[in-house]
Amino acid sequence: MEEACEDIDQMFSDLLGEMDLLTQSLEVEAMPTPPQKLPDAEFNFAVGFKDLNESLNALEDTDLDTLMADLIADISEVEKTTFQEPKDSSYYEQAAMTQPPAKPTPICGNQSILNNTTPLAKNELPVPSAETPLLPPPPAPAIPLEPLTQEEQEVEAKAVKIKLALEKLKEAKVKKLVVKVHMNDNSTKSLMVDERQVARDVLDNLFEKTHCDCNINWCLYEIYPELQIERFFEDHENVIEVLSVWTRDTENKMLFLEKDEKYAVFKNPQNFYLSNKGKNESKEMNEKSKEALLEESFCGTSVIVPEVEGALYLKEDGKKSWKRRYFLLRASGIYYVPKGKTKTSRDLACFIQFENVNVYYGIQYKMKYKSPTDYCFVLKHPQIQKESQYIKYLCCDDKQTLHHWVTGIRIAKYGKALYDNYIGAVQKAELASHLAKSRNTKSIASGGSSSKGSTHANGQILQNVTLNTANTAGTERSADMPKVQVN
Repeated sequence: MEEACEDIDQMFSDLLGEMDLLTQSLEVEAMPTPPQKLPDAEFNFAVGFKDLNESLNALEDTDLDTLMADLIADISEVEKTTFQEPKDSSYYEQAAMTQPPAKPTPICGNQSILNNTTPLAKNELPVPSAETPLLPPPPAPAIPLEPLTQEEQEVEAKAVKIKLALEKLKEAKVKKLVVKVHMNDNSTKSLMVDERQVARDVLDNLFEKTHCDCNINWCLYEIYPELQIERFFEDHENVIEVLSVWTRDTENKMLFLEKDEKYAVFKNPQNFYLSNKGKNESKEMNEKSKEALLEESFCGTSVIVPEVEGALYLKEDGKKSWKRRYFLLRASGIYYVPKGKTKTSRDLACFIQFENVNVYYGIQYKMKYKSPTDYCFVLKHPQIQKESQYIKYLCCDDKQTLHHWVTGIRIAKYGKALYDNYIGAVQKAELASHLAKSRNTKSIASGGSSSKGSTHANGQILQNVTLNTANTAGTERSADMPKVQVN
C-alpha cells in the first residue's frame, strides 16, 4: 500500500514538472518581438529638399562650418563616454588578443625552398602562386594638372565638407534636420535644426539671417496644401517633433511671416475676456487695466479660459453636408448641446478634448467642402497627414468668431505657456530695439566727428549734412518731416 502511494506521488510530481515546462515554453512564444530599429538610410535628414546632399549644398558656408563643428563635438563626446565605460571582454577574446601569431610550418629535411623549385627558361617569368603576394604595378607618370581657380577651390572645399557632413550626420548623437524656410518674397532660407531647439530658437536664427525687426508678430507658420490647413508654431513647441511626422513626399511648407493673431489676446485681452459682458466695456482699456486682467487670467492657481460659445456648423464624416449645433468651450475640451437638451453642465456632451489635437485654420473650404462660410477651423492629431474621418471640421459665421474660438482653444490647450511665450517675445523685441538704437547713436556720433567743413569758391563754408536712414525696430520716419535745404 505504501509503495502504491509513493508511485502516485511520483507520478503527480512528474505531471507538475511537465506542466511547468509547458507553461515556460508558452511564455517564451508569447513574448513580443522587440521592434526593429530603422536603418540610418531610411531616416529623412532634410525637410523641403529632394535629398540630403541638396539640402547641405543649400546651406551657407558659415552654417556648414557650424554644423561640422557641432557634429564633431557630439561624436567626440559619445566616443569619450564610450572609452570611459569599463570594457567587459570574455576570456576567449582576451586570449585571442594576447595569443602570438602562429609560426610558419618548418620545411622537413635539409633542402631549402630554392632547391625545390624547378629551373626556369631564359626569358620565362615565374608563375605567381596563391601564397605569394602580387607586386603592385609601377606608378603611372604624373600628369601635370592645371592650377584650380579660386571659385573651383571653394566648390571643391564645400564638396569635401558636405561629404564629411553626410558621414557625421549618421553618427550624430542628436537628431538634426536641414529645413527649408519660405519667406514672404518667395525666397528661401536653409537652416540646420536639431531636436533640442524650439520654435523660439529657430526664430532667433532667422532674425540674424534676415536682419529684420524682432517684433512679436513674427512666427513660424506651417501649411498643409493637401488638407488646406495652416497654423503657427507656438514658441515653446519642439520643431523636430512636428516635422518628423511629415511624410517623405509631402508638400507641406514652413514659412517665416508676421501674424497679428499670434499674440492678439495679450495686446487686447478685453476683446476676448470681456466681449460677452458689454460692448462699451470691451472697446478701450488702459495698459494698467490690461496688465491686471492678464495677471488675473494667467497668473492665478489655474488659467482662466475665455467664455466662448455659440452656434457652429459641423461637417459630417465623409460628407460635404454641415449641421448647425450649439458648442461651448471649456478648459477640458469642446462640448455641444444635444437635441432637446439645455446648456446646463449635466446635459452637455463632450465633442473633443485638446490633449492630442492641434487647431488649424481651414483655407477655402467653401470651395472644397461646400462650407457655409470660409471662416473654418480644423481639429486633428499631429500625425494625421491625409484625409481621415478623425479630422473635425467646424465653420463660423464671421472672422471675429473664428479668431475667438481658435485663441480660446490655444489657451485651453497650452495654458500659461502662451503667456510665458509672449513675455519672452516682448523682452527679445525690446532688447533688439535697444541694440539697434545704440548702434544708430554710435553711427551718428562717428559720422559727426569725421565730417569737416569744405570751402566754397566764394569763401563760404558749407556744412556737410548726414542723414541716417537706418531702419530701427518699431520706429518709422514721418511723411511730414521738414526738408533740409543747403544753399
